[in-house]
Amino acid sequence: MANKYQVEEKEGKIYCPLIDKWLIAKPEERVRQNYIASLINDYGYSLEQMAQELKVSNSHRGQGKARADIVIWKNKADKDAKKSAFIVIECKAENVKIHVEDYYQGFNYAAWAHAEFFVTTNEKETKYFNVDPAYLPQKLEEVVAIPTAKDVDNAKKIEQIKNQTKTFTRDEFTKILQACHNIIRNNDKLSPEAAFDEISKLLFMKIRYERQQKGTKVFTREEYIAQADNYEKNVRPGLKAAGIDLPYMQNLFNTTKIEFKDDHLFEESDEIKIRENSFVQILEKLQNFNLSDTQDDVKGIAFEHFLGTTFRGELGQFFTPRTIVDFMTEILDPQEGEIICDPTCGSGGFLIKAFEYVREKIEHDIKEKKDVLRKSLEGDNFDTKSEQEQAEISEKIDVMQAALNTELDTSVENSRMYNLSRNCIYGTDANPRMARTSKMNMIMHGDGHGGVHHHDGLLNVNGIFEERFDVILTNPPFGQNVDKNQLISDADRFTDEEIKKKYKKKYGVAYDEALKQVDNNIGKTLLSLYDLGSTSTLTEVLFMERCLRLLKKGGRMGMVLPEGVLNNKNLQAVREYFEGKAKIILICSIPQDVFIAAGATVKPSLVFMRRFTSDEELEYNKCKVDALAEITSIHQAEIDAIKDAIDNTISLTESLKADLKKSQARLRQTKKNNKNTHLIDTEIAAIKKEQIENRLNKKTNEKELKGLYKLIEEETKPLVKKKFDYEIPIAKIDDAGITTTGTASEGNQLPQLVSEYFTYRMQNDLWALVNNNISYVLNSNNLYCRSILGQEVVLNEQ
Repeated sequence: MANKYQVEEKEGKIYCPLIDKWLIAKPEERVRQNYIASLINDYGYSLEQMAQELKVSNSHRGQGKARADIVIWKNKADKDAKKSAFIVIECKAENVKIHVEDYYQGFNYAAWAHAEFFVTTNEKETKYFNVDPAYLPQKLEEVVAIPTAKDVDNAKKIEQIKNQTKTFTRDEFTKILQACHNIIRNNDKLSPEAAFDEISKLLFMKIRYERQQKGTKVFTREEYIAQADNYEKNVRPGLKAAGIDLPYMQNLFNTTKIEFKDDHLFEESDEIKIRENSFVQILEKLQNFNLSDTQDDVKGIAFEHFLGTTFRGELGQFFTPRTIVDFMTEILDPQEGEIICDPTCGSGGFLIKAFEYVREKIEHDIKEKKDVLRKSLEGDNFDTKSEQEQAEISEKIDVMQAALNTELDTSVENSRMYNLSRNCIYGTDANPRMARTSKMNMIMHGDGHGGVHHHDGLLNVNGIFEERFDVILTNPPFGQNVDKNQLISDADRFTDEEIKKKYKKKYGVAYDEALKQVDNNIGKTLLSLYDLGSTSTLTEVLFMERCLRLLKKGGRMGMVLPEGVLNNKNLQAVREYFEGKAKIILICSIPQDVFIAAGATVKPSLVFMRRFTSDEELEYNKCKVDALAEITSIHQAEIDAIKDAIDNTISLTESLKADLKKSQARLRQTKKNNKNTHLIDTEIAAIKKEQIENRLNKKTNEKELKGLYKLIEEETKPLVKKKFDYEIPIAKIDDAGITTTGTASEGNQLPQLVSEYFTYRMQNDLWALVNNNISYVLNSNNLYCRSILGQEVVLNEQ
């Protein structure tokens, strides 16, 4: 077997074989030379059919340095004859998600050179594109791979590769996950849910390994076997001597449990429950997919499809249809910096959508800022500048883009994406399988999983406590009841002192208050924690109150609710409770069909509310006081008359007591004198009868007064609504984009409603807009900074 090509580095320089020179080992040069090594070792290309830093002979505006990082021809003869290139590769050392606009030089070159494939690569990920001459470079279609050297003349193989688009990848990954699931069901005879648990464990093990390798290696069957062999020979004997005897697969899982310890994904007693041959077969199935790239939406969508097919039956209630998730998120329009929660997160659909929705806003803003800065650097006369000047400008553009790209990397502390991922997404689910699934789902979609917990959504945990959130999106469990005898116990108490310190540092004194919800109520019922706990035990009602409590003043929430909450007479008190604490900003009636595929039989509505601001609380309370005074004045004469009657009965009571006391004294004296007591007995009986009548009159008057006050209360309610008047938009949707079988329908009306509602919301100023006026500037040290409200944060400090 031939020796692999090795990249050479020494004394701060790196050898570049394509130009036979030692160059300074800049990060971007390392990326290029490492990729050249991969082209040789993994794809079979030779140095003779490649070139580096190939100069473009004609110049186009915006082409920058007008050089291609790496060019590959089909063979050396084509290269020597200066025929069209086969593959053009653009390299950068940004180590973040690839954004195609950052590779504009390579795009232009690929189009000019009539290449069939274009590749973008950095330290973290590589993307492949099919260059279609019928479109502009920006229309390049992302594909799965590039051909190997042995396939360059195989037209059928090349056509097949060009057809393997991202959609193909998604479908393929979904099929492979399903195949992995079937391996476990067939080999290990586990139920669908138990089989999924085992896949989850394996996926977390794969993620851990590939993250440690920074995406440079995939956790393959061969890699596992090699490591297992080394473990059995060199590690296990030592562990055995120390009283620890585990096969490599279990040891690897234990290491993974430690890695994700803070996430509470697994119990300490959890083990891999499948055979090693199943484990190896699954690794082989997955070996074309690197899970270290957490920003690859293809794998996320595929994972969701897999979840839908796996859990469509028993656990269907944990999945809110995507069209509904998209609609509700877009209606509430979460912004960068806002804190978002789903206290009944199921498989994580709302949290993932919110994460992606805000991420897209950040990415769009960064792109706009790059465009402005790029135009500023190029100036108006870029085309007339010398090649040297253009090269210098291109280098400045690269520095600028690399600096701003740090904002998009979830691993760069204090970056915009780091803040979104670590500080803005929170969720809980009481079902351990779903909490774990939600975390996995979020990792597949781009991360943000750290705020998700296996926990009772009605109790505080981590950063999920009262008045913390700007936006809540949730689909709470319907029609279930919280047991009246369910008590808060010591098991609900959070006892990990190390993590408590971490949370206290992050959330301040509010975290101490949050812990009191459980700590101060041990032995009390769960229902006693909630105002509506004495009115209703329905889970949807309690979660409505929970969400309202979790919101900041002015915060907004969207909930999937059974329609009965809006019109059931028995829940009138519940509706009144919320009318006094929040504004309804939209009610959307949707077809019952939407949730039939998930096993629901209740007609749902989508209800959106915004908690009162401090000013609105004061205004509402004033309206209540004024309305009460107004209605009371109407009934004042009746009140006074009844009160006078009550006062008269009270006076008469005292008078009768005195009369009775005198008569009883005379009776005693008469008896003492042995005289006839008949007349006095009759007198006392008459007084007692009058007392009974007086008491009855008093009770009647008091009941009448109570009834009058009740009438006043009822008459006050509509007047409060009249005084605290606002429009409640109501929409009825006949097609919500999903059929009874769970498939997509043709006439989804929800996107149109989103558009109409946005206009309505802006015209009526339904909530305060977040001010995210972020700009990027060069400081005195020539370093790019994020500037917001006068505060600057350096991005590219070395």
